[in-house]
Amino acid sequence: MAKKTVATLQTGEGRNFSKVIKMVRSPKTGAYVFEERMVPNDKVDEYLKK
Repeated sequence: MAKKTVATLQTGEGRNFSKVIKMVRSPKTGAYVFEERMVPNDKVDEYLKK
């Protein structure tokens, strides 16, 4: 199932997006948590600066 998702992202509209993984500190526990999001290529820098 994951292979189909990756294959569809490589053609057509999927090339306009990047998967961004950001490390964020949890306010409850103080531990680090990884957030994953699909972000348009032109908005990657904005997302990482937040």
